[in-house]
Formats: sequence, structure tokens, C-alpha cells
Amino acid sequence: MTETTPSAQQYLGWDIGGANLKAALVRADGVAVKVVQVPCPLWQGLEQLDAALDAALAQLNVSQGVRHSVTMTGELADIFPDRPTGVWQIATRVHAKLSGDVWFFAGADGFVPLAQVQAHSHVIASANWLASAAFVARRLKQGLFVDIGSTTADFVLLQDAQPANLGTTDAERMQQEELVYTGVVRTSLMALASRVPFAGQWHNLAAEHFATTADVYRLLGELDPQEDMAATADGAGKSVEETSRRLARMVGWDAGDADRAAWIHLAQAFKQQQLDLLRHATLRNLSRNLIRPGTPFIGAGAGTFLVRELAQQLGHEFIAASSLIKAESDQVRNWAGVCLPAYAVANLGIPATGGEA
Repeated sequence: MTETTPSAQQYLGWDIGGANLKAALVRADGVAVKVVQVPCPLWQGLEQLDAALDAALAQLNVSQGVRHSVTMTGELADIFPDRPTGVWQIATRVHAKLSGDVWFFAGADGFVPLAQVQAHSHVIASANWLASAAFVARRLKQGLFVDIGSTTADFVLLQDAQPANLGTTDAERMQQEELVYTGVVRTSLMALASRVPFAGQWHNLAAEHFATTADVYRLLGELDPQEDMAATADGAGKSVEETSRRLARMVGWDAGDADRAAWIHLAQAFKQQQLDLLRHATLRNLSRNLIRPGTPFIGAGAGTFLVRELAQQLGHEFIAASSLIKAESDQVRNWAGVCLPAYAVANLGIPATGGEA
């Protein structure tokens, strides 16, 4: 791993996603000072990244001696012809925008400067999950780490204080169900099932982007409004009435065709469909027999509440990743758990003599 600058007093971790940008400011002793998340719809153009970086920096009180540690998944955005191009264009844009030392997380190869990004693009691409898993593994030697975000869910077995993943690339991890494309905000409901129970019958679903999982968890009161950043499927608002209207369209109804209780029941049905997907992936990972029954599930991300339910269903202890984080306040600690890759990559960049890394 490339050595960091010893004189840096603050460490700023960046997780550059294709929908959101997350940043965590961390002191040299590993204590989180501030964590922010801002929308970053990269598919609309690289200027969205510039705007997101500006918005995040405006909220952070950054010293001159800051060291930046960057991880990303935004290279998947379809404005890029391939992942290496996306990694390079994001890296150059970020490097130009940030002042101070800027390093890029390259998984097992550690941190590399901009000059080495192209040579390491294959391990820089979508490596944010590994930063999070490595951080958690240092604190809990054994368990199943599950980070459910707005778009995807990561599953990483931890054994002997190390991530025990089978896959490294997106393709490998998707094949092994260590990466599942389902999240609590942006996932289209048509991706969860082809039919759901509603009004006493099984109803086939419209194969249209009428509603997302944010509608489900907004209506059930389980999605923190601060994490409900994505635009709605129809571009309308996020009131109960508008949310119910989108859910109703999935079964070919209008919101006025039934009362609010019916739409809450429909939301619960969609939630169970998503939990089924997540439970299948969980059981496949557990079947590798690397951890003992009852070993903790460690939950992170906006969908931490679903990890808690999975642990309860399968008889495992639940630990919130936020409880492993040192922070200046409970609010910062909770946000660091939601934005764990940003906090983790900042923490991993701290020299061993300077903090917890």
C-alpha cells in the first residue's frame, strides 16, 4: 500500500456513486467529524459530478492538510463506453476538483495516485464494498457483512478478520450473489416479482417503471426522509397520495380505487418480495459454512433495517455497522453507517501510527 502523507491532520473519504456522492471527514484518531450525502445522477453527465463535489465541499470544513481517499462505483454509469474509461474520467475530474493529497482505493493493491489509476482501473472499479468489509473485519473477526443501499446490496462473509469473498469484479460478485441489484430507494418494483397478492388475489404486475422501492418504504415509514434523495418514477412528489398513486399503477389500479390501508398492504407485499430476494442471497452465502450459526450479521446502508429483519428471521445476532464507528455525535455516527464506504476508505487511509488503520 502506498504510504500516506504523515502531516495530514484530516482524512476525507469519498464514495463516488452513479446516483449519490458520499463524503466522510475523519480525524487522525479515526473519529468521524462530518458525513454528507448529495445526489449525483452521473448518467446525466460529468457536470453532475462537479456539482456534487461542490455541494459536498460546501458542507465540509476541510483543512489545508487534508488527505483525500477516493473509491467509486460511478464508472458503471452509461455515459461511459466501458469501466476503465469511467474510472479514468471520474478520477481525473475528482483530482482536478480537490486540493491536497488525492489517492484512489485499489482494493488489495492499496491506495494509488492519479498517475497509477489507469494501470489499476480493474481493481479501482466498484471496490467500495471491499473498503467497508475490510474496515468491519478489523473489528469483528467473523460474521456476514450486508450493506443495502439505494440501488444494490453487498454480501461479504468475514472470516479470521478478513473478507472472504469469492468474487472481485461486478460480474463475479453478481454470479456468486455477493452483489445483488436490489436496494431500498431506486429499484424498480417490476424487478422484485412478476405478481403480488392484492385485494384477495394474485395480481400480475405492470412491466413498467411506475414505482420504486422508495415508494414502498416511504409508505411504510421505514425510509429516513434524508435518505430519500432520488427522483420518483413519475417525477412527481413524495406525499402519501402521490406515493400510493404510483404503487396502484403497478397493479393497474388508481389510488382512489381503494383506501390507504390497501396500499399499505401492497407495500408490505412488495417488501416481502424484496426480503425473499435478499434471504436467498444470504442463505447462499451462509451455505459456504465459513461462519458459525448465530454469528452476527453486520448491517450498513440506508437499508440497514432490512438486515436486522434478515438476522431475526434466520436466528443471527444483529450489529449495526454504525456501532463500530467512533464519531463526534450520534448523528454523525448514524450517517457514517449509512455512508460506510466513504468513512471506511478515509479510515483505511490513516497511517497505522495516526489512528485505527
